[in-house]
Amino acid sequence: MPTCTRWNWQAVVIATGIFGSGTGVVGQTVEFTDTTLENGLRVIIAEDHVAPVISIAVNYDVGSRNERRGLTGFAHLFEHMMFEGSENVGDGEHFLLIANNGGDVNGTTDKDRTLYFERLPSNQLDLGLFLEADRMASLDITQENLDNQRQAVQEERRLRIDNQPYGHTFETVDELAYSNFAYSHSTIGSMPDLTAATVVDIASFFQTYYAPNNAVLALVGDIDAEVALEKVRQYFEPIPRQADPPAVDLTELPQTEERRASYDDPLARLARIDVAYHIPESLTADHDALSVLATILSSGRSSRLYQAIVRDTQLGVNVGAFAVSNRGPSLFRLVGIAAPGADIGALETAIYNQIERIKVEPVEDWELAKARNGARRSFVASLGSSLQRAIILSRYALFYDNPSLINSRAERVGAVSAEDLRRVASTYLIETNRSVIITVPKPASAPMDQVLGQENF
Repeated sequence: MPTCTRWNWQAVVIATGIFGSGTGVVGQTVEFTDTTLENGLRVIIAEDHVAPVISIAVNYDVGSRNERRGLTGFAHLFEHMMFEGSENVGDGEHFLLIANNGGDVNGTTDKDRTLYFERLPSNQLDLGLFLEADRMASLDITQENLDNQRQAVQEERRLRIDNQPYGHTFETVDELAYSNFAYSHSTIGSMPDLTAATVVDIASFFQTYYAPNNAVLALVGDIDAEVALEKVRQYFEPIPRQADPPAVDLTELPQTEERRASYDDPLARLARIDVAYHIPESLTADHDALSVLATILSSGRSSRLYQAIVRDTQLGVNVGAFAVSNRGPSLFRLVGIAAPGADIGALETAIYNQIERIKVEPVEDWELAKARNGARRSFVASLGSSLQRAIILSRYALFYDNPSLINSRAERVGAVSAEDLRRVASTYLIETNRSVIITVPKPASAPMDQVLGQENF
């Protein structure tokens, strides 16, 4: 089964969404070809002969936003199912073949897409393409495979949500903030929905979303672009196009009053506050400004929230801010962990005080410079990996129909001004537009070994 990287991967997605990637800031560009096959598969190829390595990224246009009520967790379940074998590949052989040929492989799911990727020696390009094409064309969907991976996903839910401090808080934030089901439910799915999933349900989901016309394939590495494209045609063009999946309505009604909820967490040891404000989708000017604002508020020890809350008042032991980079309506998130014995109400007030400062006091020049330097650092780090370039190219093609953003995305950060920060803070970070979740420790009513064994059905 894959080593799911959904939670950690979200940070990578957020980082590339904030600072983008591209080589414009250092006078270089990522050159690539962009081809769409007859069956609708979009293929992006970038040569990189620095090392004899090839990275393959396949981004499918399906995430938890595509799920329906009563059928949640399917996108994440398929992240696992896609490693269960296909017509010419046995159960578990995908991992084995990649590892035995010096590579690594994984998959990840979020609300907007499902991603599979491999890194291999460049002389194993055929192997990587064969494996991805075979499971796209002929995934082995059986009751045995479904039962096996259903159990794996349910165990992951127990580990990451049900038996994790603040685990249910992750779900509560989206459930409270979003009125549209597409983004309000969690990617991992609910226990009842996973239990009720049938082979017929799974086969229908596969046929609808795992089609060449619903995916982007990116190759980056030590290859010849023309030769690589012919190999892609060889393996993928025989796969038939499917009907285009139904469009997803992401409309989010304007929020007109503050929403609040509290959760008693028997696994938590410290109180926590989560605040979520509605903001525009990623790759808009206001989202860019809010991303820079999050950096100024919480990036490093010199940030405003750290100085005011962790260092000066010692109300919290940890505090952070980030702008979620959804394709649709997004959230500006703030998270604070209260210090032992600190009043959670005082911590909440201290967070709002720093937001209000942004609205009335100009941001210092050094703070903006710090954000821009952070953008350069993030961009250089991401483009240093052929795998990250493949992932970013496929993501920009899938989300925005523009892989060329890899060469210009970082420049948008440099255009954000102090006035932009004041404007977006005044527009979006207001009381009527926020959802607040307070998580407080609760002594377990049963011995801890019993609490950890409970399932949240």
